[in-house]
Amino acid sequence: MSQFNIEEDIEEIAGGEFERTPVPQSKLKSWKSFLGMYAGEHAAGTEFMIGPLFLTAGVSAFDLIIGLLLGNLLAVLSWRFLTAEIAVKNRLTLYYQLEKICGKKLVIGYNLANGILFCFLAGAMITVSATAVGIPFDMEMPKLTDTTPNGPTWIIIVIIIGAVISLIASKGYDTVSKAANWMSPLIVLAFVACGVVALGQLGVNSFSEFWDIWGEGSEPFPGQIKFTFWHVVIWSWFANAAMHVGMSDLSVFRFAKKKSSGWTTAAGMYVGHYMAWIAAALLYAVYLKSPEAQAFLSNGEAPPVAPGPLAHNAIGVFGIIAVVLAGWTTANPTIYRAGLAFQAIIPKVSTFWVTIIAGTIATIAGLFPAFAMKLLGFVALYGFILAPFGAIIVFEHFFHKKVGIVKNYAEAANLAFNKSVFLAWAISFGLFYFISVQFDVFLSFVTLPAWLLCGLLFLIFSKYFQKRI
Repeated sequence: MSQFNIEEDIEEIAGGEFERTPVPQSKLKSWKSFLGMYAGEHAAGTEFMIGPLFLTAGVSAFDLIIGLLLGNLLAVLSWRFLTAEIAVKNRLTLYYQLEKICGKKLVIGYNLANGILFCFLAGAMITVSATAVGIPFDMEMPKLTDTTPNGPTWIIIVIIIGAVISLIASKGYDTVSKAANWMSPLIVLAFVACGVVALGQLGVNSFSEFWDIWGEGSEPFPGQIKFTFWHVVIWSWFANAAMHVGMSDLSVFRFAKKKSSGWTTAAGMYVGHYMAWIAAALLYAVYLKSPEAQAFLSNGEAPPVAPGPLAHNAIGVFGIIAVVLAGWTTANPTIYRAGLAFQAIIPKVSTFWVTIIAGTIATIAGLFPAFAMKLLGFVALYGFILAPFGAIIVFEHFFHKKVGIVKNYAEAANLAFNKSVFLAWAISFGLFYFISVQFDVFLSFVTLPAWLLCGLLFLIFSKYFQKRI
């Protein structure tokens, strides 16, 4: 699911080149660059958690297999016809594009939210790696319902992993990128191996037996919500909402020669968000048949979702290594990106120290298993908060002439804070978050309405507030 393991041939993206100017023709990349990037970056640490969590939500075979096909297709279409379309037209980073529309002060708020959410995601991946590192120490694994650290061994391991990851991330993007790209094929291979071995352990010899693993679905585990077909479709569509409809990947696709490069995201969706999620779910299906898991269930408790032991049970030491690397390749560049977001707020502080600050926040988050164990909900919240900012860019790009508003108004009017943007986001966020909480509506279900309302309100407020330049 991670957006950050970027291939060396487009490493300029995070290297800071062309931050405030359009990418020149000489630096554009072919579709092959993006194919490799997306195939590798979406088979990462998050996948080891998300696959099993679908099982805890009681999904049926049809809901999972067909729902993921449709949801991932919608994500690919969003990248192709929104993100890539606008990126190739303007060739600007998300942050500079937002600054032109919103103003510098409002973008500071976006960067703060982005940086903190990055840290929480990185913390969840430190948790994932810790479940593998803890195996040789016979560490008690966090339960699905755990929110706080479960012992001193857990705390020590998380702090050590967090410190190592933070120090490596602070060395800069070259180190992060090269290591991540080297590890990605190994992680994809591990997911394939885990899936194949798990099928053997489950005694699956035909497609009908494979289908029967999920069957007609079941009741969700204690503390989890029931996932239906539409839960799977909408959640998988918006798992990367901040990147596609939220326009974060403008920073990536501004290097694309053609808009058609947006189709390469299918490699990430169907390798990582399809194959890897299902493979990880199979690992958990094997564990659920064990006496330990059955004992939890008979006591009315949810069996632990610990990626380390699940992968170790399937492919041994290679599984431990794969989980550690998968968590690392997500957490490390995520911490690096969080540091960059913070540096935009406190530019006088060096990249090294803002990365260490981000890493410290991520490590503290990693101590609390809730971020990983509630990853389905956290990812939904992440997209819900950030995606509407992308609607501002999309609606302005496609409709500014029809509505008769000035494009990039903050830049044109020399505004530091565009109240049209803030009001549009605050109203759409507040209204639909209230609906989600008050009426117990799954947050991903209100992400699209919030996105559409935010874009529409932005046009209305801009029409009302803008003065002729």
